[in-house]
Amino acid sequence: MTSALKDKIIEVCDKKIAQKGTNVGISFYAFFKNKNDNPELLMEAAIWWIKTHQLDHFEKAVKIKALIEN
Repeated sequence: MTSALKDKIIEVCDKKIAQKGTNVGISFYAFFKNKNDNPELLMEAAIWWIKTHQLDHFEKAVKIKALIEN
C-alpha cells in the first residue's frame, strides 16, 4: 500500500474518531470522494480491505487505523 493511501486512511480515521467517538464504523469508501476520480487508488484500498484482510463492509475506525499503523 502506498504511503499516500496510508496517510489518507489515518487522517480519515482520526477525523471520524474525533467527530463520533471510538465506536464509529467506516468503509473503504470513506477515503474517497463520491465520484470515481482515482480508480487505481480505489482498487488498491479495496484489495487491501476485502482481499488481503477480509474485512466486513463496515469496520471500526480504530481497528482500521491500528491495522495501518502496524
